[in-house]
Amino acid sequence: MSPSNLAGLTITIRGAGDLASGVACRLYRSGFHRLLMTDVEAPLTVRRLVSFSEAIHEGTWTVEGTTARRISGASETAALWSQGVIPVLVDPNHETREVVRPDVIVDAILAKKNLGTTISDASLVIGIGPGFSAGKDVHAVVETKRGHDLGRVILDGPPEPDTGVPGEIGGHTFRRILRAPADGIFEANARIADKVVEDEVLGKVADTPVRATLSGVLRGLIRHGTPVSAGLKIGDIDPRNDPSYCFTISDKARAIGGAVLEAILMKFNS
Repeated sequence: MSPSNLAGLTITIRGAGDLASGVACRLYRSGFHRLLMTDVEAPLTVRRLVSFSEAIHEGTWTVEGTTARRISGASETAALWSQGVIPVLVDPNHETREVVRPDVIVDAILAKKNLGTTISDASLVIGIGPGFSAGKDVHAVVETKRGHDLGRVILDGPPEPDTGVPGEIGGHTFRRILRAPADGIFEANARIADKVVEDEVLGKVADTPVRATLSGVLRGLIRHGTPVSAGLKIGDIDPRNDPSYCFTISDKARAIGGAVLEAILMKFNS
């Protein structure tokens, strides 16, 4: 396929959280405008300000100049593509695959396991993170573990297994993550980009307070009114204390987006 034809590729991204949105932005800026993102009806996105999943709630959402809009069916994709807008569709089982017939599928659900994506779903199927094995259920896997291999395109075998340890930011791993203290409805007292101090009450679940685990900037927080289960990740504190990081795609998401772009060019730019 010649470079002039690459822009005609139809690409579906499963998931619309911050890493999936980083992939979408990098592809869009590289000239791939026939993008479709799918997600669940009530995404549990933490880094909401840089995630196209917010379009499911808000109707339209913009990340670093790229705009996405919720649609109700696959028939609406072409109209949005002509407007330079990324369609976002509630389709947890990826049923629109049979309608859209994408050339590329990127599974960025980040469930730590494969939720039904197969290597025969498209000409190029890319899995993001643990749960996939290149050459078996996808054509390529992108390494998501922070460190030397972050963003590596793997063409044979799995990526590093999930350790359960959050990536280190500002010298902190587990402490920077906020988790639901109980089952119930999350009620927020704080907003993303707020500066917080350790032990400050940021919200509650079933009358149990959610307290800041360290001081820094509240980089991410799930939506007020979301039903949660005990232990669910509901927030993220950045100890680097720079609010601007809340509004821009992360280094990790950019690296993964670059790896997806590399995998697409390896397949079609020949």
